[in-house]
Amino acid sequence: MSNTAQRNGGDLVIETLSALGARTVFGIPGQHALGLFDALSRSDLHFVSSRVENNSAFAADGYSRATGEVGVLFLSTGPGALTSLAGLQEAYATGVPMVVVASQIPVDGLGARRKGMLHQLDDQKASAANVTKFQRTVHHASSIPSAIQDAWAEAITVPMGPVWVEVPQDVLLAPVMVPPVRDALAEAYEHPPRIELIEESARWLADARRPVIVAGGGVRRSGAQQALAQVAETLQAPVLSTPGGNGAFGWDHELSLQSWVEDRYVTEVLEDADVLIVVGSSLGEVTSNYFTLTPRGRMIQIDAEPRVLESNTPALGLRADAKAALEFLAEELRRTGHQARVDWHGQSPQQLVAQTLEKVQRRLDSQDLDKERRFMADIRQAVPERMQTYWDMTIAAYWGWSCWDARQGQFHSAQGAGGLGFGYPAAIGGAVGLETQGLGHAEARVLAVSGDGSAMYSIAELATAKQHNVPVTWLIVDDGGYGILREYMEGAFGKATATELARPDFVALAESFGIPARQVPVEEVGQALRESFAAEGPNVVVVQTLLKMFAPTHLEA
Repeated sequence: MSNTAQRNGGDLVIETLSALGARTVFGIPGQHALGLFDALSRSDLHFVSSRVENNSAFAADGYSRATGEVGVLFLSTGPGALTSLAGLQEAYATGVPMVVVASQIPVDGLGARRKGMLHQLDDQKASAANVTKFQRTVHHASSIPSAIQDAWAEAITVPMGPVWVEVPQDVLLAPVMVPPVRDALAEAYEHPPRIELIEESARWLADARRPVIVAGGGVRRSGAQQALAQVAETLQAPVLSTPGGNGAFGWDHELSLQSWVEDRYVTEVLEDADVLIVVGSSLGEVTSNYFTLTPRGRMIQIDAEPRVLESNTPALGLRADAKAALEFLAEELRRTGHQARVDWHGQSPQQLVAQTLEKVQRRLDSQDLDKERRFMADIRQAVPERMQTYWDMTIAAYWGWSCWDARQGQFHSAQGAGGLGFGYPAAIGGAVGLETQGLGHAEARVLAVSGDGSAMYSIAELATAKQHNVPVTWLIVDDGGYGILREYMEGAFGKATATELARPDFVALAESFGIPARQVPVEEVGQALRESFAAEGPNVVVVQTLLKMFAPTHLEA
């Protein structure tokens, strides 16, 4: 008998993914997926083994954010598949392209028959329908290449997002006559704007005296930074970047309102605009300063997701990719010879921006926030210009949404869906991705920031970081509980309930995995991070401190 393994359905999955450009896969093996993982052993794909499926989803998400490539996730059936869903919700909410290949019970058990099979669900892909933009079950091995190719094209078509393909156990194991997949093509469907809407937008802007732009995550994801800068400078329009859009516009540009979305002074600028252009953002809860924003002028809203358009405010809605729309708009402004005639009640837009940012800082000066502001500044000073950072749902991240200058790196947070546990596994995926793209160990290093509560969601991934020697530094800000929930409850009810947490000795715990760790006073976080960034492999820095948030301006009378 030949020792050459018979090609099967699993090989078709692997071959198709490789032909489409996949290089790295995240996930955890499972009984129904054994054919898939056996085929993986015959390929050049690099597999990163997480310890919890939700963290595998976060890692594939972080890989995609860092590299701009499609993240690939392999899941087992039933409990394994279901455990990934909260991570996929973040990718879905944030528009991260991912291809999820989940195994399934044998074909004979599909259709909600109660056969008593291990991991059996009535309809597994129905569970994924809330958190993925495409779901398909493959019933025959010969259908695998086209199903994955279709899914890949769907993942990279705006609005981008995770897609779900599930393959039953017997289909993965079945011998195939289909020849090896050598090439596969998956192209995104383009979404250019309708020209009459671009022309109408230009007419509105021709008469605008106080135009303002809100740049969301769609600007970043589509690579529209240059087009945004061109439009903003042509219009002489101040630009506010949302937390998801952090990095879409130069932080220190004279027209940049930075990312101070949770501030009444900035909200007032948006309300005073006679034309407000919202690009790649739903103008949602945080960006609208918790739905207190009430624009008095007209609004133009550009987004690839039609459900976003006018979801919160009446607008001239353009269903389009942000980059394409901004490029079309820039060309129309050039064609019509647009001349900016901006007048902010006797001030220039540059003066307005400078004065608004100064008022924001004065508001912070009036509060007892020296420790928090110094802490964030120390981290920013320690982080290299090009380093990518991943932030969990923790008080430091909420500060980061408003005050973090991404510089030449990228700022990634879990604010799309807001689930705990994103920071560390996503950072692992990001560092793996940067190494896959050819960066050296030192250049691929990333920073993850978590609280002690969110860190416990991810703690098992210390094993992943050690096993794969991932260059990720994990900063854990330990305040002994769910800090932001504590603050919310004390503010609302005068006391906090169920927010206090017993937590481990994080340093000893990390060291038990063979990972260097240290605890430092809050004043020494910058130096500790610099030393950790210069080291090899994964490491951990712990700071025990209680951070406060700045006062919420949406609650002001």
